[in-house]
Amino acid sequence: MAGNALTVAGFGFRRGARLASLEDALARLEAYHGTIDRLAATQSMWPLVRELGWARRIAVITVPDVTLPSATTLTRSAHSLRARGTGSVAEAVALLAAGPGATLLGPRLVSADRQATAALARRRLGDCP
Repeated sequence: MAGNALTVAGFGFRRGARLASLEDALARLEAYHGTIDRLAATQSMWPLVRELGWARRIAVITVPDVTLPSATTLTRSAHSLRARGTGSVAEAVALLAAGPGATLLGPRLVSADRQATAALARRRLGDCP
């Protein structure tokens, strides 16, 4: 963890997404924001993100799918709202995994093949439990 903050990359992706899609989305986040401490995914999306975590040696946090609607996102995708109850799965996952007091560092970024999205949330350690 960089300094006294935790940065968590949350992912959302289509059923046909491959590891390369997630790698591209993560690389885009890192290009904008630098080092990432943890990856995160919903329980239903965990296997592919776990594979990315193993490849990059970054721990992966899981978030219950049912909690997604509780997060306030910057993006308001009509498709995501209908399918998952949130404006952005990636943004919601990042916020929920980072914990209370976390903030998004910007809207989700989309992989070049448009199969995956990733968003970054940061929580200052010591601010909240």
